[in-house]
Amino acid sequence: MAAEDRSLRVLIAGAGIAGVAAAISLSRVSSAVSLDVQLYEQAPEPLEIGASIALSPNGMRTLEKLGVHKALSDEVGYRGPNGIPQIFRHWKTDQVISADTYTNVPNPRHRTTRFHRGHLHAALFEHVPSRFIHLGKRLTRAEANQNGVTLHFEDGSEAHGDILIGADGICSKSFVADYKLQFSGKVFMRSTFDDSLVEGKIPSLPTDSMHWWGPCDNFFASKLGKNQYTTVGAYDDPRTAEKFEKGISWDQSGDVNFLRGKYKNWNPTVRALTELTPYTNLFPNFAGDALPTWVFASRATLIGDAAHAHGGAFAAGGSLALDDALALGLAFRHVFKPSNSGQPFSLDDIRKALGLYSNTRQPHTARLLRIVHNQIEKRGVQFDSPGEEDAALVTRMRSRPNTEGLSEHDVEAAFVAALEQTGAAEAPDQSQALRSTDERADESRVTIQLKGSNL
Repeated sequence: MAAEDRSLRVLIAGAGIAGVAAAISLSRVSSAVSLDVQLYEQAPEPLEIGASIALSPNGMRTLEKLGVHKALSDEVGYRGPNGIPQIFRHWKTDQVISADTYTNVPNPRHRTTRFHRGHLHAALFEHVPSRFIHLGKRLTRAEANQNGVTLHFEDGSEAHGDILIGADGICSKSFVADYKLQFSGKVFMRSTFDDSLVEGKIPSLPTDSMHWWGPCDNFFASKLGKNQYTTVGAYDDPRTAEKFEKGISWDQSGDVNFLRGKYKNWNPTVRALTELTPYTNLFPNFAGDALPTWVFASRATLIGDAAHAHGGAFAAGGSLALDDALALGLAFRHVFKPSNSGQPFSLDDIRKALGLYSNTRQPHTARLLRIVHNQIEKRGVQFDSPGEEDAALVTRMRSRPNTEGLSEHDVEAAFVAALEQTGAAEAPDQSQALRSTDERADESRVTIQLKGSNL
């Protein structure tokens, strides 16, 4: 297709936040002529799971650059009144131990904002015409060769294009045959509900987002946009990853009494919040190693959790996905220039665009994954006394990793740096540089197994 005309068809596997943001970015940021973006989603309806999501300043700035202004409103998202991203309190005493701060966030609309995932998802979906969204399309496999890409669906249908973007979440490990996720040992018990269930019913309920840390378990609570509220309990699960995968699935209904029992000895505010939480769903926490490349068969790449399974650390997932989308659009605009009018886009052009996107985002996300795995490895330390354990907890809370590099990351500056690093004109071909000799030899036909996104 790309060799015959200037029209580029981009197939996006997964219509979650990452996939929809990628479609918006390619349509608005990129200036490629006749760009045709098609979204394929296994779910029958465009619905997000009933959990909360936080966007830090970088994510909010990217929403603005993508033109999703509705999500910046005070109605859809919630920003604490004191201008503090998050406050960390002691599990027993309720004492404030530490807090996140801003370094360079002059616009209040860019401050950390908390949403019901469904509301953010809906705000994004408004910017993608329904004719470009294909629901009920469960992907069985994808093929890529010198002539294009083909998606094969469970219903027997196919889709053909020039470029494939895997936005199918953490299950996209099948892009790399031996890729494995590591269970962090944590399970998140999440709930979102109408804030009337807690408002005025708990003395001195904080108006800012609060994160209580215990020796092993944590508890988070915050208002969300559209009069919603969220509670999240994170507890240690001693099972091995193999046993765990058989016992608990993603978004499985949990036992709210188990949640209450876990925090029955915590401070009165946390106990009251658990008593008023109406239900809970379970979300096991997994993280993966940094991938050696994000470019496959010169025509396929990854975005969002599919590219960097970081286990939700630092509530960075949504912002990372949005920044991925913006970087992808910037790379397309740089390579597929209107000045090339009349000339067909080549496989080399596609490879350069995806390589530039990868060079912009991979170093940043790899640093995050190193922090995540370092924290997983430090779990399970034993103490001789409760006092020693508590002192270690307070020290850990006060020496939390500095997240400014995540929360205020400038993806446009990173894109410019990637250009400068590669001679300001072309990004190196990571697809060629990092693939094995055997894989390059078989470039004429590459089959990639994908799973659809779970919304």
